[in-house]
Amino acid sequence: MRLSLSALLLILVCIICSVIISKISSVINVDVSDSSFDDAEQTKHSSRGLKNQEEPLPKSRIPGDVADNLIWFLQISDIHISVFHDMSRVTDLKDFCSKTIDAIKPTVVLASGDLTDAKTADNMGSRQYVEEWQSYKSILEESKVQQKTLWLDVRGNHDNFNVPGLYSSENFYRNFSVQGQKHLRSYMVQVKQSSETYSFVAVDACLDPGPKRPFNFVGVIGLKEYEQLHEFERRTRMESNYSIWFGHYPTSCILSPSPGLRPLIGKSGYVYLCGHLHQLGGIVPNMYTLQQSGNLELELGDWKDNRVYRLLAFDHGLFSFIDIPHNEWPVVLPTNPKHALFMIPGKESTASMLNSSHIRVLAFSTAPITHVKVRINNGEWGACQNIKDALYILKWNATRYKKGIHHLTVEVEDELGRVKSLTQPFSLDGTRMSFSILPRIALMVNASMVIRKYEDLVCESYSSKIGSEKSGFCQQWTEFSFL
Repeated sequence: MRLSLSALLLILVCIICSVIISKISSVINVDVSDSSFDDAEQTKHSSRGLKNQEEPLPKSRIPGDVADNLIWFLQISDIHISVFHDMSRVTDLKDFCSKTIDAIKPTVVLASGDLTDAKTADNMGSRQYVEEWQSYKSILEESKVQQKTLWLDVRGNHDNFNVPGLYSSENFYRNFSVQGQKHLRSYMVQVKQSSETYSFVAVDACLDPGPKRPFNFVGVIGLKEYEQLHEFERRTRMESNYSIWFGHYPTSCILSPSPGLRPLIGKSGYVYLCGHLHQLGGIVPNMYTLQQSGNLELELGDWKDNRVYRLLAFDHGLFSFIDIPHNEWPVVLPTNPKHALFMIPGKESTASMLNSSHIRVLAFSTAPITHVKVRINNGEWGACQNIKDALYILKWNATRYKKGIHHLTVEVEDELGRVKSLTQPFSLDGTRMSFSILPRIALMVNASMVIRKYEDLVCESYSSKIGSEKSGFCQQWTEFSFL
């Protein structure tokens, strides 16, 4: 039977679509690749407490009834302090730096870029306004935030608009940020708490020099910067128990030398925290995924319009987090058992939860907490006991929940009668849950590769017209690809 032309075209379109879908499916597959770890590195991880589940876990990995091996910290992103628009960004940030930080008492606050807006009044052009930076600095100084916590800020693309160079007088990040006075670009800070060491690695992917708006949506890590980050990664494995990476750009928006930023983070990093995408205009409010390199990547919605921040914690090696609207109280974060969706294979063990003796919950409010109670599935409520600071615990028999997905519900009330209820799934046998498709596409598809292809086409087209100047032009285009 002879096929018509339309039928052949339909078959061809189906084949092409199948190939494209297959490619995308491969890219956004969340199965962790073992190839990102060599034997020596796996041995190093094991020595830090990542035991085979058949081996007895060290005490530091088993949540119990004492407030040890626990740290919590905050992230805020895309503040966009502006001299032209929405002065409440400033007043609300003052509130965050005083009331919120006073209530939560985080060990660290990560400010992941776009500290200032740097846009003209009509939103069409860009330039650095010293008044925006002065406002940012004065908020931190007036609230005495550095006396209360470790404030780690890093540049975003708006903080780099129209900046001729790192040492330029227009690079206000140097003079008005907290970390810019010590670190011009990427840096690492280590925090020791109890017997544990936590490494915070800041990734600065801003272009140098900084283009005007809108030509620096994608970040670049040069060879020298990549080597610096590689050294930071080596040190995190040798000197710390846990490493947290953060920056402004998602890894999908960063150009870097081979083999890339993701494998570097995934060697020892538990999580990469970023901003920049502003929840894609609200289309993707929960932009989270597990990268194939072996770490979570979590984009945080912006402070600019949405006024959200993030609470994060490590509790006996289990990483947990929750995104919170500003001024919403109480704040609650269960740390054991942790949310099933965010288990990190190779770095976290379900055995630590299965062997734990107590459910553990962090609860905060601007008024005293009156009660914290929990229940599992549709079981009876149990009242938690406050052990120290914000930690509440309740004894449980974890073996009753060995199979499948279960649900932990927590209810917290403060003296002002404000109630917060939260339900999250957990699994003690490694049952996996699936990340949504849109966050996986946004964070896992390497958009920078598309830009590289575009640059190559432009370079080849232009070079064909100028002949002998081809190699020099292409080299310059590669170095300053987004100017």
